[in-house]
Amino acid sequence: MRPSGRAADQMRAVVLEPGFAKHAEGSCFVRFGDTHVLCTASLDERVPPFLKGSGKGWVTAEYGMLPRSTNTRTDREAARGKQSGRTQEIQRLIGRSLRAVTDLGKLGERQIKIDCDVIQADGGTRTAAITGSYVALYQCLQHMKRLKMVSAIPMTDSVAAVSCGIVAGHPVLDLDYAEDSGAETDANFVLTGAAKLIEVQATAEGAPFAEAELLRLLELARHGAGQLASLQRQVLGL
Repeated sequence: MRPSGRAADQMRAVVLEPGFAKHAEGSCFVRFGDTHVLCTASLDERVPPFLKGSGKGWVTAEYGMLPRSTNTRTDREAARGKQSGRTQEIQRLIGRSLRAVTDLGKLGERQIKIDCDVIQADGGTRTAAITGSYVALYQCLQHMKRLKMVSAIPMTDSVAAVSCGIVAGHPVLDLDYAEDSGAETDANFVLTGAAKLIEVQATAEGAPFAEAELLRLLELARHGAGQLASLQRQVLGL
């Protein structure tokens, strides 16, 4: 029995609220159970220096956890003067995941910056951030289309992410903190709406895992990501 009482292949309750932030070109407040993340997309008419003159655009991301997103207060990274390695890893993952399904050549020389702020953390903040960021990015691109900055939405597919793991010897989907903190194997899967893989992060935290167990985790991830893709389509009216 999982601490939450969920079945092995059962996601937490997932809620996506598009248009949550008034001033952003795109936004989504995402809830994976008690993990809550605000994702916003901001349009910038400038690209990074390495793309200047290329005719191509860029999508990038920043990620951060608010001081009381966990059960004890953590100092803001700005107060420390530098980002942690974990923060840098996660925001690069979010950026890679979104760029994998975006036709950058059709953006023009524009950059879309995604900000992911963790309001409350209970495991799976990076997967929630990726899932909500897609909705925010899509809304930003809809905004650009309305202004005739692009002729069509320059995305090749949707993208969502979900965690899986082996807990007490059993493969399970969408780990909350109670499971994540004690998992023998911890994995994150980033998948397109067509169930193609963008990234897999899998680590033996307690004991090595077999190929068959990895394939079972992938099966669970595809099941969960399919549900997330359906919800994304629903809230975007696609």
